[in-house]
Amino acid sequence: MRLVLLFLFFGALWFILCRQLTGEWSVNEQYNYGWFVPFFSLYLFWLRWQDRPPPEIPNPKSRIPNSAALLLGILALLLLLPIRLFEIANPEWRLLAWIHAAAVVTLTLLLIWWAGGEAWLRHFAFPVAFIFVAVPWPTSVETPVIQGLMRLVAHGAAETAMLLGTPAEVEGNLIRVSNGLVGVNEACSGIRSLQTSLMIGLLFGELKRLSVPRRIALVGGAITIALFANFVRAVFLVRVAATENLSEVSRWHDIAGYSIIALVFVATVGLAYLLGKSEVRRRKSDVEEHGAQSAIAGSYLIFALCWLLAVEIGTASWYRLHERNLVSGIGWSVRWPEQAPNFRKLKIDEEIRAVLRFDDGQAAAWTASSPVNRSGPNTISCLLYMFRWNPGKNSALLANLHRPDVCLPASGWSQVADDGVRSYPVSGSFELPFRHFEFRRTFGDAAPQTAHAFYSLSEDRASGASTSRQDANAVANSPGMYGSRSEWTRAERLGAVLEGRRHLGQQVIEAIFISSEPFSAADAESLLSDLVREVVSVNSASDRELTPEL
Repeated sequence: MRLVLLFLFFGALWFILCRQLTGEWSVNEQYNYGWFVPFFSLYLFWLRWQDRPPPEIPNPKSRIPNSAALLLGILALLLLLPIRLFEIANPEWRLLAWIHAAAVVTLTLLLIWWAGGEAWLRHFAFPVAFIFVAVPWPTSVETPVIQGLMRLVAHGAAETAMLLGTPAEVEGNLIRVSNGLVGVNEACSGIRSLQTSLMIGLLFGELKRLSVPRRIALVGGAITIALFANFVRAVFLVRVAATENLSEVSRWHDIAGYSIIALVFVATVGLAYLLGKSEVRRRKSDVEEHGAQSAIAGSYLIFALCWLLAVEIGTASWYRLHERNLVSGIGWSVRWPEQAPNFRKLKIDEEIRAVLRFDDGQAAAWTASSPVNRSGPNTISCLLYMFRWNPGKNSALLANLHRPDVCLPASGWSQVADDGVRSYPVSGSFELPFRHFEFRRTFGDAAPQTAHAFYSLSEDRASGASTSRQDANAVANSPGMYGSRSEWTRAERLGAVLEGRRHLGQQVIEAIFISSEPFSAADAESLLSDLVREVVSVNSASDRELTPEL
């Protein structure tokens, strides 16, 4: 019975943690290797179980360590409640992932210590703690490492290319060659191969049961191999860009990246072999598992399992309580104006995909004409973006990251006006509300450019009041929809929890009109009104995907 309770408790505990981490493993290529880590951990634990030492018989007269361990276990269990509350509203908050993993590892090691004493704790600590290699690094740590590696790789690749006879010049994280600019992004920085090599080095160090100094040497060697291979890759891509063309860089980019992973794997296996054969001293336990405290341990397991169940039910109930008045909104989709002059689909940058984590994202550009002004027809450059987030995997705050007042200033535009929210008819009584921003940009002595940007965010489920009223004031005042942009502060994250606001599905459409000629706000709104009626279509009841209950 106790074994059944043990299996249920730790199965549920680790399943919830791994399910939470899969969001990052799925959307961030940098952590794709995380899918393998739970299976590696389980395999390493099984190997350790084969040569486990005899369990230590606890001294019944000494209760102080047991009391301290019990208190630590209770604190870790209690911590799961606020962790789960915050994770549901902020699933990509990496600090929570580390706290959650620490709580799960602590509870697991405490039970191992309870069952076999310090000998078991030392013996099984590594396979249990191995899960930390799959937990995403905190942004405050990851970003400086990525930026530092990008600068280092850019300068090193440029200098090496010059030594090889290829003219190259560093411009920030870009390398200018004769055919154009080669960008050193996150993938080229080496961070992906660095983290993968760390996992591979730790894994093979455990498989070979190397001593601690030899494990450190193995991990250091794996990281060195990964960084050097990535440096060679960057030099190779710069040479390709300079001697052939920039399109060839894209063709070789991923091939070179996968080659690095294969090289790190093979080289680390060889290095582990050279560092020595397994240092395992296999011992068979001739002491049967003690059962003096079986009844007490069984009681604790029942309590822990009930608490874990209460945490999941309680957190789900908290959000359902705040969602009881929500109703399904009207689904809509985009028909791209492929017949428009100069129409072309745009490729969304991988960096934007990594930040926004959308499930579906598309963009297009074309040209249009505005009403005739004094100097003649005004040619307008039109950009249209559409992003879709399915329910559950991300924070409800994510959609507010790709707002015109966030992205355009980063491209050199200055915001000159916020014209507020106005609803635009789509079909019948259905209207979409858009917030209207105005921007201006100047290049040297050239005429200044004007941009009118329109942003609309729709949620799959919203309050009945918001969905039944279509006037702009009601839409503008709906919480979290069209107000201030998301700043990702702790207060904002806490507010999402207190409001019981988890991700129930969102969709964003963003239109940008750019012109070098005078272009009034009224003309831009007229152009958007025509565009909305042309490209936005209401989904039929059979086609509309309703948000599932979470």
